Amino acid sequence: MKIIELRSDTFTLPTPGMRDAMFSAPLGDDVFGEDPSILALEYKLANMFHKEAALFCPSGTMSNQMAISATVSKGQEVICDELSHIYLYEGGGIMANAGASVKLLKGDLGRLTKSQIEAAISPDDIHACESAMVSLENTVNKGGGSVYTSENLEEISSFCRAKAIPLHLDGARIFNAMAVTGQSPAQFGTWFDSISICLSKGLGAPVGSVLVGNAAFIKKAKRVRKRLGGGWRQAGMLAAAGIYALDHQVERLQEDHQRARTIAEICSTLDWVVMTIPVVTNIVIVKIQDGLNSTNKVAELAQKGIKCSPFGVDYIRFVTHLDFDDDDLNRFKKAIKA
Repeated sequence: MKIIELRSDTFTLPTPGMRDAMFSAPLGDDVFGEDPSILALEYKLANMFHKEAALFCPSGTMSNQMAISATVSKGQEVICDELSHIYLYEGGGIMANAGASVKLLKGDLGRLTKSQIEAAISPDDIHACESAMVSLENTVNKGGGSVYTSENLEEISSFCRAKAIPLHLDGARIFNAMAVTGQSPAQFGTWFDSISICLSKGLGAPVGSVLVGNAAFIKKAKRVRKRLGGGWRQAGMLAAAGIYALDHQVERLQEDHQRARTIAEICSTLDWVVMTIPVVTNIVIVKIQDGLNSTNKVAELAQKGIKCSPFGVDYIRFVTHLDFDDDDLNRFKKAIKA
């Protein structure tokens, strides 16, 4: 029985073309700033997002934490949605790494508005925790892959700029968002002071994220990366995979989105599914009937060859990706209806 892998888009494997690019990549020592493949990747993304500089690192968690530590001082606070990855899934790094507090807001499927952020800014009072960063996530993982509109982002960006509060983007699936909205990397570079860009999810690289921002910010982030143990040596093979992904595997994200919508349609016909969060990108989150346990249901589905993830007690997540094709989709339909 072939396993249908839908736990995450991080399970993708390098394509033959990507492997060839990796094996032929020129290499050097990145800590010394001499790996040509890493320099090429950093230049490519900095230029794409209209930023002065970029920094390649092992994971999106690290790039987010580097951005926070390079921006926020001990005793200050980060404003974010309660569903944010930086709060839920990064091991308490905001506190542990930056010594900062978090102010959580309840948005719409993880998306905040300018008015919510404005109301959350701490007053200029020595008793208050100083608001030092606003962080958004796009797409929002826990929000079922929800995306921000250009109008939302323009409003939030203009407000933060007027208040001189840095605006960070956890762009773990930023290319999925752009595939839906038609927004450009240059627009995001205008809206945000710093952006974490993941290469190992929908884009299919085996590992790695890139942080972009102005030169002074990236210089500080590089120091944080070294302190966290994230300095690379001859990691150009991994950077070459990222370059290949950007050149060859962005446009195909629309296929993942279409298959995710089909999965949602299939799930809506199942008697144990009571609700599906609207599918916008490649993430499908379904709510199961009261009395069922998501962990038990996921184990049951695994017996049918479908691997997915419990998302709380009564939610299950499916994520499409480049290694899940139409044949897998047909097998999924048969198996889940069996």
